[in-house]
Amino acid sequence: MGLQLDQTNLEGYIQESDLTALAQRIGRAHDDLENGSGAGSDFTGWLHLPSSIDDKFLEELTVLGQEVREHSDCLISIGIGGSYLGIRSTLEFLRGQAKIPVYYAGHNMTADYLADLLDSVKDRRITVVVISKSGTTTEPALAFRLIKQLLAGKYDEAQLRQRIICVTDKARGALRQVADQNGYRSFVIPDDVGGRFSVLTPVGLVPLAIAGVDVKALVDGARAGEQEYGVRDLDQNPAYQYAAARHSLYTQGKVIEMLASFYDNVFYVNEWWKQLYGESEGKNGKGIFPASTILSTDLHSMGQLMQDGMRNIFETFIEIQQQNHALEIPADEQDLDRFNCVAGKDMDFVNKQAYRATAAAHREGGVPNMTITLERADAFHLGLLYYFFEKAVAVSGYLLEVNPFDQPGVEAYKKKMFELIGKK
Repeated sequence: MGLQLDQTNLEGYIQESDLTALAQRIGRAHDDLENGSGAGSDFTGWLHLPSSIDDKFLEELTVLGQEVREHSDCLISIGIGGSYLGIRSTLEFLRGQAKIPVYYAGHNMTADYLADLLDSVKDRRITVVVISKSGTTTEPALAFRLIKQLLAGKYDEAQLRQRIICVTDKARGALRQVADQNGYRSFVIPDDVGGRFSVLTPVGLVPLAIAGVDVKALVDGARAGEQEYGVRDLDQNPAYQYAAARHSLYTQGKVIEMLASFYDNVFYVNEWWKQLYGESEGKNGKGIFPASTILSTDLHSMGQLMQDGMRNIFETFIEIQQQNHALEIPADEQDLDRFNCVAGKDMDFVNKQAYRATAAAHREGGVPNMTITLERADAFHLGLLYYFFEKAVAVSGYLLEVNPFDQPGVEAYKKKMFELIGKK
């Protein structure tokens, strides 16, 4: 099955004629991506990245991971935004498949968080992967200073060269200088892939391989997506159908998209998606606001608003067809809670009925919704999902007539912050 897109609950909100009217524009967006004639074409290296990755490189990363785990008790991954979320979303989605504990730094500037992290790892054998194109991004740069200070008190220069790995620009920037001057092992961030699209570059693949993820399966899933979502025809391309539905709902005043799942391991996939879509679309006073929920937990907090609040929301569910574990619900002799009706059923059966009920109730309450279903929660299907979302957001940006590959607004707060801290 791979990945399926179900748009049944859009009936009554989107007409076939609405999508047909978008088909020509989507075709032009497809051509602009493929021909490099659209806005931001210098940053479309992700488009055919999966098929361009050499299997030999993936094998080398797997060997690197084995070597690092032999002399390390933990990995610290330093990065923010696309240099953080893709790594964490993958490890959280694959639930328990990491072969080494992974800690994260450089994604915030909370002193207590960093102090607790340093205390937690001080007696462990540490390997660090620091990820930054420039090496001057505030959060990872300061975290690296603190962690490098800890490492310098534990290891000599030769050991530091074994335990610090840099993922950065091929020739420029502060982190490139640090790597070259100290002899740290380094990997290159491609010039034509922006941070939020970078999970399948060394940004994501290096720490994931060290953690023990099957990076070949992850890339294979993205390769399948590159082929399946490379079709120009809207009728044959689920990623373009998703983009078309989003745009049609947006023009009707549905300006918030809620990415929802009844599977808690999707939490950080949602967070990755929020950066990808918020940073790609939110420009020139335009853009769908990306929000997310994990259900059924959030039905007890956000359910009322979703059912009866302002009708400016649409919803996209992520479903997982097969769970890795079966958990049969036991019968109870007294049955005081009246749940013997599901005794003998698998827990996931009830979870799926909750999803179906929620999708139906929200649609009836004025929240159109669609569902992306993955066959399994494994590396292959996550790679497929990553590419699905990347291809869809590129087309969505072009439909909005914005450049989906820049982020000029991100620099505004940095300029003011640098003034306040006295950085030139």
